[in-house]
Amino acid sequence: MASELELPLVPDVPLTDCMRLRAQSLRQRNEKPQDGEKLLRPNEYIYRVDFSQQHNLRFVRWDVALEKPGKVDVVGTSQHWTPDLTPLMRRQLLEPVGVFWKRPDSREVECNEADILEFGERLVELAKIRKVMYFLLAYDDGLEPAHLKCSVVFRV
Repeated sequence: MASELELPLVPDVPLTDCMRLRAQSLRQRNEKPQDGEKLLRPNEYIYRVDFSQQHNLRFVRWDVALEKPGKVDVVGTSQHWTPDLTPLMRRQLLEPVGVFWKRPDSREVECNEADILEFGERLVELAKIRKVMYFLLAYDDGLEPAHLKCSVVFRV
């Protein structure tokens, strides 16, 4: 019998802080990032999903709750972070991007269904080859990490 597996996106505070230090260090030394390197902007944070199960997953849905109006972009990465924290390169950012938003006059979170479905199916493929997946979340229109609860639901 099939059951559902809900995997939360968990803030990776140490990795986010480390990536912010990288950007700050470059600025202080007046150096440029590596060619193609993606530096975190102030509204961007790193999250992770730990796959407790890697096989026989079927994407069901994203569960996204926003406490207030605004927008969040969820970008998957193909990055395997290593202890030396290899910089995030732009080519490691996956398409499509999951965009979720809530209008001031609405209680519902909206998204582009086609992109979200494709993104979810992409996660199923990536889950087969990795136990952890990293995401770059960008908050806009007044949203902050404290306003978001986000998870991915699979059928097992």
